[in-house]
Amino acid sequence: MEFFFDGLLDNKPLYFIAEIGSNFDGDLSRAKDLIWLAAEAGANAAKFQHYTAGSLVSDRGFRNLSNSSHQNDWQHSVFETYDKASLNYDWTNTLKLECDKANIDFMTSPYSFELVDYVADYVKAFKIGSGDIDWVEIIEHIAAKNKPVLLATGASNQEEVDNAYNAVVKHNGKVVIMQCNTNYTNSMEVFNHLNLNVLKTYSKRYPGAVLGLSDHSPGFTSVIVSIALGARVIEKHFTDDTNRIGPDHGFAITPKIWRDMVEQSTCALASLGSGNKKVEENEYDTRIVQRRCIRAKTNLTKNSILSRSDCDILRPCPSDGLSPSKLNDVIGKKLTKDIVRGDVVTLKDIDGLV
Repeated sequence: MEFFFDGLLDNKPLYFIAEIGSNFDGDLSRAKDLIWLAAEAGANAAKFQHYTAGSLVSDRGFRNLSNSSHQNDWQHSVFETYDKASLNYDWTNTLKLECDKANIDFMTSPYSFELVDYVADYVKAFKIGSGDIDWVEIIEHIAAKNKPVLLATGASNQEEVDNAYNAVVKHNGKVVIMQCNTNYTNSMEVFNHLNLNVLKTYSKRYPGAVLGLSDHSPGFTSVIVSIALGARVIEKHFTDDTNRIGPDHGFAITPKIWRDMVEQSTCALASLGSGNKKVEENEYDTRIVQRRCIRAKTNLTKNSILSRSDCDILRPCPSDGLSPSKLNDVIGKKLTKDIVRGDVVTLKDIDGLV
């Protein structure tokens, strides 16, 4: 099965990534269950994260940090939390096979050179988290694998995004560039900071890239808006219970909401259309009954000269009816036949117009 990238360049499908992350809560069976729940809810991929606490965070560094944002609410230290939440990489093949059974893609974000190399044979694409956007060294290492790269751009400026993008395209041109806001509070206030119009900037600045959204806001309003702005890859955290204890459950979405998101997103994409203004196929009948046309206001006789006072502008307008815009073309012209009051005036009824 070919990966989604080439199809996305045609702006046809949507691709939904269920970020399971650490929401398997250290349980392989639970990880498998979440894969199936994601697939049943309409996800195209189940995504995990490959890291070790030691290769990702400095225990001393975080203990000396006075403010660690949303991590202040964690029950254990940052190092301990990451250590507990990390994926046993020996499960990788099992999870990949489970995704195959569920007919969705297995994805992950590897957070070290060794783990990049380890997961390369298991994934069709790599996801780079926002926190690594300025680590060009590992971005190039990932891009050199010559697989599509999904690049999240949260908490970054334009120069940093340019540098990361250029690091990818230096090795391959398959890039999904994703707007992201890295705030995990699940607050409605976060909508003031999503800056989804950046997607329009990305569209112009990186014309060869597919646009995407890596989202942590409540619900899926931002998803619908991003699709209208050109996003075709959507990533959101996924869980079966937002009340479970863990760093990612609170801002994840559940299977029912995920299904609603997929359905509404599909409708949103379909509603965008081609951009060419035309009469749509499902409007033809309505056009007839709602449009007005030129009709005889009184009984009219053959060879009489049509005047404005002879004309009514009334619905409906059949296919041979004359639009009110044609009034000046027919007034002052001779009729070729009798017309009963209320009947439509057609081109064949006007001498010299056929």
